[in-house]
Amino acid sequence: MTEKKHHVIAIDGPSASGKSTVSKKLAQVMGYLYVDSGALYRGMTWKMLQENVDIHDTEVVIAKMDEIQWDFFIKDGSVWFSIDGTDPGQEIRGEAVRENVAIIATIPEVRAFIGEQLRNMRHFGNIVMEGRDIGSVVFRDSPYKFYIDADPQERARRRCKDIVQLEGQSNVEEVFNSLKRRDEIDSSRKTAPLQIVDGARVLDTTGMTIDEVVERIASALTQDGLSCEA
Repeated sequence: MTEKKHHVIAIDGPSASGKSTVSKKLAQVMGYLYVDSGALYRGMTWKMLQENVDIHDTEVVIAKMDEIQWDFFIKDGSVWFSIDGTDPGQEIRGEAVRENVAIIATIPEVRAFIGEQLRNMRHFGNIVMEGRDIGSVVFRDSPYKFYIDADPQERARRRCKDIVQLEGQSNVEEVFNSLKRRDEIDSSRKTAPLQIVDGARVLDTTGMTIDEVVERIASALTQDGLSCEA
């Protein structure tokens, strides 16, 4: 008997473009599971910082990565994970991880490892996966690719709002500069750089509400022949 091939909706874009919130809601609308690929890179960074690993020493990072035990499970409509038996929770959203994750994400061996974990998630069912190289590398065979972007200042305001909710305070200018540095790293890295791939449908979400973006994507998917399962 042939195993059912589950659908993957790939949503890429830079930091604070709105792709996480859009992807979560789209997954709910479609009745799919949500996967935040960036959470795995944050989880890896969190673990390295927990173990006091020098994240600039690639060989040491790779050696430690090979020792880590990941377990994946479904939680609140998302595919989530624990590392060495611990669920890192919101700790992966903290400043230390936020400012160092781009360094970890440039390591080719880390990207290869996490890419493999992400592809394995397909066995959980139909998924909406967001990140920076989902359509270009992880699921390049998916016909359902979207690239979500927004004006840099708008992105900074959005991220600032998220940080205030999480940490109580933030600075728009600092966030803007941090996002600019992250964009430069993501776009210039040799392995799986952030890019708009052929076939991806681009949405500029500046001035759009989350519901409007979700409706636009869901409409496009319906035209492609996908139906909502929720």
